[in-house]
Formats: sequence, structure tokens, C-alpha cells
Amino acid sequence: MRGSRLLVFAFRPILLVWALAVLAVTRPAGAQTPPPPVSDDEVNRVAKNLYCPVCENVPLDVCDTPACIQWKEEIRAMLAEGRSENEIIDFFVTRYGMRVLAVPPPQGIGLGVWLIPALGLPAAGLWLALRLARWRRPTPPPEPSPEPSLDENARMLDRWIREHW
Repeated sequence: MRGSRLLVFAFRPILLVWALAVLAVTRPAGAQTPPPPVSDDEVNRVAKNLYCPVCENVPLDVCDTPACIQWKEEIRAMLAEGRSENEIIDFFVTRYGMRVLAVPPPQGIGLGVWLIPALGLPAAGLWLALRLARWRRPTPPPEPSPEPSLDENARMLDRWIREHW
């Protein structure tokens, strides 16, 4: 009797591990459940950052050309795989170049697109304010120029006659 108790006591952990293994194997795996479908809003959130490859300066989210529809389906598939928005945008930039970006990155030549308005608008506002201030300021009346005396007029007339006659 004592031996059988010892045997049950020794095999109890083994039976427990075996039962857990059977449950783990027979339980449906979570990876087999299909992921929820990617909504159009999620696709358009990425697509608004890209331009149509066919039309010029048309965001991908509002374009309905066959190329845009294909790109949107690629975006949908990448989102279903679990890729992030930045990974998808980087994929399209790597494949098609910087021209597909709706907003250029603030680096290199794209930095000018960000700096010109940021610096140009305040400068234009300052220039306009100075011009308006000058325009509103009353101009002083011109000072009368001193008229030459009669003796000086006579000398200038004599000099002109000598030079031209």
C-alpha cells in the first residue's frame, strides 16, 4: 500500500504536465482565427500621405484610377500583415521615389518647403507693416528752394551768352 501511494505521488506531476499538454494541443490556436478586416478608413489614413502614381498632385485616398485602387489594395494587405503606417510609406518611397509623398520630409531640399513659408510670411508681414507706416505718415511740405539773387542771375546769363555765342 505504501508503495502504491508513493507511485501515485511521484506520477502526479507527470500526469498534470501531460494533461496540460493535451489541452494545449487540442485547444484551437489563436493564430488560426482570421484577423479582423482592414477598414477603408485605415487604408485612407495611410493613402492620404501618398500621391497617385498616374494623376499629378492628387492624393491617393481620393483618386479612383486603376493604379490607385491597386495601391490601396497593397496598403490594405500590408495593414493586414501588421505593418505600421511609416513602414508602408517607406515601402512606397523605396519603390517609387520621393515623388509619391504628399508632404515632403523636412530634410534636404524638402527643408525649403518648410522654411520658406515659415520665414517668408513673417518677413512679408514686416515689410508690409513698414510700408503702411510710411504711407500713413504725413509727408512734410517741400522746403522752398532759395531763389538766386538778381546779381547771380545776371552772372549766369552772361556766362551762358559767352559760352554759346
